[in-house]
Amino acid sequence: MDKFISVPVTSETNFLVSVSDVIAIQIGDASGPASNPTIATTITYNSGNKAVFTHATVVGNEFRDSLQSAMTAALATSWTNVVADYVPPTAVSAITIS
Repeated sequence: MDKFISVPVTSETNFLVSVSDVIAIQIGDASGPASNPTIATTITYNSGNKAVFTHATVVGNEFRDSLQSAMTAALATSWTNVVADYVPPTAVSAITIS
């Protein structure tokens, strides 16, 4: 069964993001980790799809580490707990899937 985290996005409803089949979480956007590491974090899935989180400025790996911890916690719950709430360390303004 797939699992998801529910991410609050500024001026929108919460966005469900899959925590299954993740192969990497990197600071930076879809064009690469060095493009703007302080305002974007990218999840890469085994399928080749990417989820790019645009967020307020963070220090170092704070957002990535928080996201990774939330995903790990969600996967550790019972199979009947499909969606886990995620409280990001800073506001998320957009999530783009490609």
